[in-house]
Amino acid sequence: MTEGASPTESSSANPGGLSSAVDSVEAVPPRPPLEIDVLTLFPNMLAGPLAESIPGRAQTRGLATIRVHDLRQWGLGRHKTVDDYTYGGGAGMVLRPEVVAAALAVLRRPDSTVILPDPGGDVFGQARAHDLAERRHLIILCPRYEGVDERIRSMIDLELSIGDYVLSGGEIPALVFIDTILRLLPGAIDSESIAEESFTAGLLEYPQYTRPAEFEGVTVPAILTSGHHEAVRKWRLKEALRRTVARRPELLQGRVLTKEESKLMAELRAEAPAANRAVEGPVPSDS
Repeated sequence: MTEGASPTESSSANPGGLSSAVDSVEAVPPRPPLEIDVLTLFPNMLAGPLAESIPGRAQTRGLATIRVHDLRQWGLGRHKTVDDYTYGGGAGMVLRPEVVAAALAVLRRPDSTVILPDPGGDVFGQARAHDLAERRHLIILCPRYEGVDERIRSMIDLELSIGDYVLSGGEIPALVFIDTILRLLPGAIDSESIAEESFTAGLLEYPQYTRPAEFEGVTVPAILTSGHHEAVRKWRLKEALRRTVARRPELLQGRVLTKEESKLMAELRAEAPAANRAVEGPVPSDS
C-alpha cells in the first residue's frame, strides 16, 4: 500500500462565473478533528513517526489532534512508580491499576474510546480502522514489560492485536492504529487512493507500474498504456483477484463474487488450474 497523493489545493479563483450558485448553498460545517491521546512510558518512540508523512499532514491540516502523555506523571510516590512485581511470583513487572485509573480520570470523556493493544484482543483490520476513524476521541494505553494488572481491563473499551507475535510494548501497535486511522480521514490523502488500495474491496491491490516502460527486460503490461480505461479497470480487477488467490486465499473464502468477478475467476482457473484450485468457496451473486 502506498501513502497516496496529496489532494490538489483548490484555486482561490472562481472559474466560469459560478459564484452565485455556489454562494447560495449554505456551507457545511467542517468535521471536528479526531482527538487521540496516547499513554506511554516512552513518549519519544512516537514523536518522530507522528510528525512525518500522513500523520504529520493530518495534524497540520487540522484533521486530527494527537497528544502523547508520559504515564509516569500519574506515577506513585516520590519515584513515580507505575508498575510492580506480580503476585504469585514470576519474571517481569506489571502495570499498576491505580496509575491507569488516575490517567483515565483526567483524559476520559463521554465520547472516548479507550484502546489497549493486547495479543489477546481482536485482530486489527481495515474495517475496524474505518470504525475508529468515525469516533471523536481515542485513548490508547501502551502496556510495557509483562502487561497490565487484570483489573485494568475493566477500564478498557477495546482490546486490539496487530498479530501473533510479542513486542516490547504497545507503542508500535499504537503507531499502526494511528497511521491506519488517520489516512482514512477526509482530506488526509486523495480519496481515490483509499478507494483502490488493498483490503478496501476485500482484495489485495493489483500490481502497480511506473517509468521506465522497460526495466531489465521486464516491460509494463501493454494494456496499462493503451488508454482504454474500461480495459484497464478489468485488468486491475483480475490481477487483484489473481494476487489475492496466490497470497491471501482466505480473504476469498465465503466471499460472494459479482458476475464479473466470477467470470474473471473462471479465467484464472483456466490459466492456472493447479495454482488456483484452493479457491472454491466464492459463488456468484445474482446481481
